[in-house]
Amino acid sequence: MTDMSEQVDIPNRALFKAAEVCELAKVQPYVLRSWETEFKDLGVVRSGSSARVYRREDVERVLLIKHLLLHEGLTLAGVRRKLDEEAAPALDIAQDVPAEAPGRVVSDDARARIATVKAGLQSLITLLSATPAAAVGGDEAARFELAPPDEAATKRETAKSVSPRRKRSA
Repeated sequence: MTDMSEQVDIPNRALFKAAEVCELAKVQPYVLRSWETEFKDLGVVRSGSSARVYRREDVERVLLIKHLLLHEGLTLAGVRRKLDEEAAPALDIAQDVPAEAPGRVVSDDARARIATVKAGLQSLITLLSATPAAAVGGDEAARFELAPPDEAATKRETAKSVSPRRKRSA
């Protein structure tokens, strides 16, 4: 992957517009959008004006995808498999990271929102796993049990839904 970035001089910036990525990679915008759909982790980030922007890593990945497709003759499925194989060793390294490391990556606001969602999910699990009597409280749980319909009520409902016949005019 390093030889790809050496062939194309990528400006030293954090974010790039879609048009700039297309110009660097020498691909049409529709090709870039199709690669976004094929490779979900191609990191398209929407800016405030809803313009598509890419990180430097995404630009390097686009260049690698282009190289694998055009120069090595791989299909999109082959490129996906090759990229997944290269990413697998990186996952093993992530397992050795201490537990406090993710806290440095995630902001305090994000951690607070995650904790709120987690608490809400735990309360839902508690609510759904409780028996009806425990969830409602005592004998009131009987009102939630299914029972066959009352025959008299069924006859009344049927009588209401049947409309009277109209007279034919001759």
